[in-house]
Amino acid sequence: MRRSAVCLSSLAVASGKVYFSETFGDGWDSRWTASQLKDSEGTAGKFVASAGKWFADEAEDTGIQTSEDSKFFGLSAGFESFSNEGKDLIIQYQAKYEKNVECGGGYVKIGPKMADATTFGDPTPYNIMFGPDMCGYTKRTHLIFNYKGKNVLKKADMAYKQEGEGTSHIYRLVVKPDNTVRVEIDQEKIYEGSMKEDWELLAAKEISDPDDKKPSEWADSSMMDDPEDKKPDNWVEEKRTVDSAAKKPDDWDDEEDGEWEAPMIDNPEFKGEWSVKRISNPAYVGVWEAKKIANPEYVDDESVYKFADFGFIGFDLWQVKGGTIFDNVIITDDVAEADAFAKKWAALSEVEKAKKKEEDDKKAEEAKAATPPPAADAAADDDDDDAED
Repeated sequence: MRRSAVCLSSLAVASGKVYFSETFGDGWDSRWTASQLKDSEGTAGKFVASAGKWFADEAEDTGIQTSEDSKFFGLSAGFESFSNEGKDLIIQYQAKYEKNVECGGGYVKIGPKMADATTFGDPTPYNIMFGPDMCGYTKRTHLIFNYKGKNVLKKADMAYKQEGEGTSHIYRLVVKPDNTVRVEIDQEKIYEGSMKEDWELLAAKEISDPDDKKPSEWADSSMMDDPEDKKPDNWVEEKRTVDSAAKKPDDWDDEEDGEWEAPMIDNPEFKGEWSVKRISNPAYVGVWEAKKIANPEYVDDESVYKFADFGFIGFDLWQVKGGTIFDNVIITDDVAEADAFAKKWAALSEVEKAKKKEEDDKKAEEAKAATPPPAADAAADDDDDDAED
């Protein structure tokens, strides 16, 4: 029997607590609440239980799957509220794309307790959003923190690893009390760094002095016109000229035809528009910048990592192509508990990779068999047939 959801902030383990875990065994739909936010629009998709086409043990490897294309998917589960103050926060889950999502997300949102889970969706405040997101060629692993009511994206995108249809990937986020973050995908580190440095959570420590003005004599142009360079007297800039060889026709009547004018032709002496030669500016002193001063609005915060209330986890997704399976969700401060879930993924991953290789090899053999033989081989076959006759 698969392990059911655990929502126990008071469950003591070796060195920490499991705040929430879910393996989507029997009764999972009674522990999760479907959002009704998109029902009136007719764009709400459904989650269904599925292990996908490749699995080791169907019952053990069953998760929940986005079952329709071009739909919004909203689903959340609540648990007893807790704060991550003074301890590690580990958020981990599995995602498997049965087919290329084309445009859409596979991330989770974790936030404070909701009053009504049926309204869960884009307007719902959250603390952290974490997981893969892609649309066309734009691909990244999202990690967004809410700080003082503002959702703040990471300055630089993290690598996107959700490749290989039909195989599961495991995502782990660790938020530490020293305001650092570690992100692992498939048990490999893809990022580790500072929340203060890599997210614009705090105001800048320094700003440009608004009272500092550039000196009037400051030369910030590295190049200048050569004062010694003069346009040659014989330089011709006129692109067109009167055809000096043209003659007024003998039958031209000025009274009837108007005053005769010679036609214009391309000027054979034309050299193009003249421009003065550019030389290095001897007075150049560099690009001017206002001096930096302390930002009066900067306030340090040694607890940007801390959230007072975690009370739900949810999937709030739009997907052009459905088929994504989520499984083995855990929120804990105990790495041993997260590692135990990761072992489930590792065992499943080996099976999926082996079955994917079998399928890929079979497709390659079928493609090879369907390819007609080269012309030379075909001719040789004809010769053999003639010899037999």
